[in-house]
Amino acid sequence: MTTTITNTSRRHFIVGASAISAGLAIGFDFSLGISEANAAMGTGTTSMTPLSIPEIGVWVVVKPNDDVVVRIVRSEMGQGTITGLAQMVAEELQCDWKKVSYEYPSPAESLIRKQAWGSFSTGGSRGIRTSEQYVRKGGAAARMMLIQAAANNWNVSPSECIALNSVITHTPTGQTTTFGKVSVAASQLPLPTEIPLKDPKEWKLIGKPVNRIDGVPDKVTGRQIYAIDLKLPGMLVANIKECPVFGGKVKSFDATKALAMKGVKKVVPVGDSAVAVVADTFWHAKTALEQVDIVWDNGPNANVSSATILKYLQDGLTADDAFVGNSNGDMKEAIAKSSKTVESTFFYPFLNHATLEPMNASAKWTPELCEAWVPTQDGEASLAAVIAASGLPAEKCNVYKVNLGGGFGRRGAFQDYTTQAVNIAKQMPGTPIKLIWTREEDMTQGRYHPIMMCKLTGTFDEKQNLTGLNMRLSGQSILTSVRPAVVAANKGKDPLVFQGLDSSGEASLNYSFPNLMVDHSMRNTSVPPGFWRGVNANQNAVFLESFMDELADAAGADPVEFRRKYISNPRALTVLNAVAEGIGWDKPAPAGIYRGIAQMKAFGSYVSAACEISVTNGNEVKIHRMVAATDPGYVVNPAQVKRQVAGSFVYGLSALFEEEITIENGAVVQRNFDNFNSIRISQMPKVEAILIQGGGNEWGGVGEPTICVAAPAVLNAIYRATGKRYRTAPLKNSGIKLV
Repeated sequence: MTTTITNTSRRHFIVGASAISAGLAIGFDFSLGISEANAAMGTGTTSMTPLSIPEIGVWVVVKPNDDVVVRIVRSEMGQGTITGLAQMVAEELQCDWKKVSYEYPSPAESLIRKQAWGSFSTGGSRGIRTSEQYVRKGGAAARMMLIQAAANNWNVSPSECIALNSVITHTPTGQTTTFGKVSVAASQLPLPTEIPLKDPKEWKLIGKPVNRIDGVPDKVTGRQIYAIDLKLPGMLVANIKECPVFGGKVKSFDATKALAMKGVKKVVPVGDSAVAVVADTFWHAKTALEQVDIVWDNGPNANVSSATILKYLQDGLTADDAFVGNSNGDMKEAIAKSSKTVESTFFYPFLNHATLEPMNASAKWTPELCEAWVPTQDGEASLAAVIAASGLPAEKCNVYKVNLGGGFGRRGAFQDYTTQAVNIAKQMPGTPIKLIWTREEDMTQGRYHPIMMCKLTGTFDEKQNLTGLNMRLSGQSILTSVRPAVVAANKGKDPLVFQGLDSSGEASLNYSFPNLMVDHSMRNTSVPPGFWRGVNANQNAVFLESFMDELADAAGADPVEFRRKYISNPRALTVLNAVAEGIGWDKPAPAGIYRGIAQMKAFGSYVSAACEISVTNGNEVKIHRMVAATDPGYVVNPAQVKRQVAGSFVYGLSALFEEEITIENGAVVQRNFDNFNSIRISQMPKVEAILIQGGGNEWGGVGEPTICVAAPAVLNAIYRATGKRYRTAPLKNSGIKLV
């Protein structure tokens, strides 16, 4: 496929890529790379199907045998996004679900078509909820065009025709045809200008637990090709080591020993802070890299430690300057006039994403073309990174999305691994290079969940009514590091810090208090922060919902009744009541069993959790069961949503009991899973997921919201079992074990 090339500079594209929604369009030549990409993947999902196959709009390809290929640009990380998006297209298309498959368009192809597929970014639980409108319209438009083509063939009105299970029927006469038979004619019709969508009451596929289409059997059997498995003709493998101290550089290196080792092809600098070995296998590259004598310039952060960072955050708890995220009334007056005051301080650590598949990317560079095969959460961000690193104009670059073995936010805004792969490939022109990080590199070069402390103050009047809540957050800002323009637009404030505590929006506070002050003393560190599954709602729920239990105790009130008294949103009350009923809150717990509860709003969804635990020997916690309620507005695939809820609890409970990243001498201490642990299957409780469908007109997220309520629910139950409040994560540092 050859197109007219727009005269676009590298810098113009890189700057413009962050504002693609404005309609940036660049021409590319895609005649190179597509067949190679398909051959490497061994599947039909890497790039576009041949243009000879009828394309009905940009979302749907219908083959003569009635097979339907749905274009998907969001990334699949196990969360079921591909199936959910295809369900929405198929719902409106009225095709046979058994005939549906998918493919990934490339981000460069999207730019040719003026971003016809919308955003490629998969994060913030936005994969479905921010694209449902135009995705459904894509399916509806294709159905209308297929019906129009059939009607034209029969010389009848399209209003007399219906589509169902990939068959079009002329209702007055009973004539039928299939999608495949009219697909060529349909592909030549103009897109309709008015595209009505089904009323949710008419849905037949959305809301049903249909089978997934993203190759589950291949994942189970190990046949699934992930980016780390990618093979290309003549490919070499690179292993890299970056300065362990954040902000440090390479002073010098001696590669003499490494170059004499088996399979080694080259030792190269990567930027000013890393060295890589290129060899015929990963093991040869890894073992040779260990023999490279690197002298580091550790830079200004060599003396940073967890202790110095903690002191920095503690100072922020009483600092005069802070950014206000949510307030009403007069909190200072409430404190001055209070009959009783309750105060608590919490701590939440750095956390690594620890994806099962470590960071990796493959690249091939020549003066004429730079291609990259990337396990990415954002194909457009990957393409921008390739263009920036390649030194080539935009029209000479392309990215192919490859299946990724976990993302959790690490593979979206952060494309350091992509940049490194291209930089190495540039030093070996014409040779495909697969860069694979070791687990140790992945652990020590992350973009970590932000570290945060919080001091909370609650005030009561003489009748035990809560008169005010003050929350001082002290810690990092992700957006200052990743999207400083957003912070600048908010006059220095990071709005993302206040997830679950906002005055309005997709992460608003569900409670109403007479007086309220929630503010943030920004304390950025040398340790780079990043979006981590659930992001700031995780610690904010621990802070708020643990403290709400403390306030209930101070008021002599039942924790559920106390929350009901101050919850101002009916949907929040519904999910709270659902888990209270599900756990049997109003009935006595069995002997030795203790309960806890929590609720929150995050990513547009209302979530709540309740648990039953027991504690033996004063420190061994057994979680017997958890009940979770989620109201995301609409549920596309209930079976997959339930799996996401359970999976998110694994994340939330692992962070509560086991996980933390600590710093010594400017570098990360934890280097592998032996000291950055996750809970095991035997420790994981049964999760009973309650889904509330159609709770509102907006669409909420699924993959991230419920993470945040797992930890505070368990913390509250532990208090009831032990009489002790634990306010510092992870609990292993307090001697608490999950059994």
